[in-house]
Amino acid sequence: MRSSTLFRRINRYPMQRAAHTMVKPVAVPRVPPVQSVVEFGAYVRGRKVPATGIAEALDLVREHNKDADGANAFVWVGLHEPESPEVEWLSEVFDLHPLAVEDAVKAHQRPKVERYGDSLFMVLKTIAYLDHDQSSGNNEIIATGEIMVFLGADFVVTVRHGEHCPLTIVRERLEDKPKLMNRGPAGVLHAIADHVVDQYLQVADLMQLELEEVEATVFADVSSRDINRIYQLKREMLEMKRGVTPLQAPLSALPQRRVIPAEMREYFRDVGDHLSRVCEQVESSNELCSSILQAALARSNALANEDMRKISSWVAILAVPTMIAGIYGMNFDFMPETKQVWGYPAVLAVMITACVLLHRGFRRNGWL
Repeated sequence: MRSSTLFRRINRYPMQRAAHTMVKPVAVPRVPPVQSVVEFGAYVRGRKVPATGIAEALDLVREHNKDADGANAFVWVGLHEPESPEVEWLSEVFDLHPLAVEDAVKAHQRPKVERYGDSLFMVLKTIAYLDHDQSSGNNEIIATGEIMVFLGADFVVTVRHGEHCPLTIVRERLEDKPKLMNRGPAGVLHAIADHVVDQYLQVADLMQLELEEVEATVFADVSSRDINRIYQLKREMLEMKRGVTPLQAPLSALPQRRVIPAEMREYFRDVGDHLSRVCEQVESSNELCSSILQAALARSNALANEDMRKISSWVAILAVPTMIAGIYGMNFDFMPETKQVWGYPAVLAVMITACVLLHRGFRRNGWL
């Protein structure tokens, strides 16, 4: 009776209990990017025009494209490690796809090119060569980051993660040459991709120099520190390979996208050729690094075996006088030549002769 009454009391107000236990999600307000904006600008016929804000710049550009037929006006917004509310605010302004926005916020994406309606979303891995202390095998040699590019008919939004490979140089170079900026959003995408691939080439050349230096030390005097350095190089080469190789297929297919104008497709093919060269160089350097590592290990084992042969040779040489001294040190009364005057010099002569013969034999066989 008591249990049924308790059951009715507990279930009297089920909706009230559910309302108390449910946790309502807190909506984060979408805010315009302030801290993360590196620079933004509206460009009409290749020249920057004044604009007070991002939304105002987009309205100005679209109004100009509506009035002037064939005008190549667009907005370029550059962000560095923005927060989620800032990117979501931009997604409302530029009508960006939610999946692309999610990738841009989370970062750590694989290099790719995705099409969402009339816009493209491209992910580029950035690679930079770091100054490092060669006496330490734990220092990193390369650093990686990411650049996400939202490309539309009248806008380019770049989201950069990492401290390396800033796009300020690309923007200044395009602004100094209005003819290049007048190519539109596709021209900006080409300039960014070309800049990133050029960084790949520089890093690949520097890594090649590192490998040549390590290769020279392997056959001179290898140590455990050199092996650690080679292994570190091997890891860095694999990291670079993961950042460079996956971009080859999307970049090769990019000229076939309808979003890319016909006059810009040959430029993207040129970038693809440069990337193919980088991939081949990285692949060959990776194989060379594996060969150097194997050679270093083999060299280290050979040196260890050589040391063991030397130690064994000296042990064998010293074993003869030790054995003779041990026998004559037993102090028995009836031992041969113990009472002879020439016994002591004869034993010393035998010891020296045996040691000299053993030493010559080991030297002849290459053990000493």
